[in-house]
Amino acid sequence: MKIAIGADHAGFRLKQHLVQVLKDQGHEVEDLGTHSEESVDYPAISAAVGEAVIEGRADRGIMLGGSGQGEQIAANKVPGVRASLCNDLYTARMARAHNDANVLTMGARIVAEGLAEEIVTLWLTTPFDGGRHEPRVAQIADIENGHGLGRNDG
Repeated sequence: MKIAIGADHAGFRLKQHLVQVLKDQGHEVEDLGTHSEESVDYPAISAAVGEAVIEGRADRGIMLGGSGQGEQIAANKVPGVRASLCNDLYTARMARAHNDANVLTMGARIVAEGLAEEIVTLWLTTPFDGGRHEPRVAQIADIENGHGLGRNDG
């Protein structure tokens, strides 16, 4: 699988670790930065990860920050991205199975390396359940496209 990965300065060390883990698992990894622990703003990197997924250069994206929250918000501004903040195994599984999340964000100040590896592995290997979840994912896309805002069509 092709994975785009990025981080701000707070997520840099965890990103470096996960790049190697992903390569060891046989994934192709595109590292979109940052490349040091020097302070950097995360929005552009988050957007770059999301764009790599939407443009088809990556199958999935991973973005790391201090909490992962801002990274999730920024990535979700890219049309078509369904970024999910997953600092535990349950949300990682549900993000894929129910929401077909295509970008994972995590907080490097919250999640230790071992748990981060488990989250990433589970998130990458969990398929989308489809079925009753497909219309919900389609409704999210409708909202993103300016349709269905503020109303319940059934």
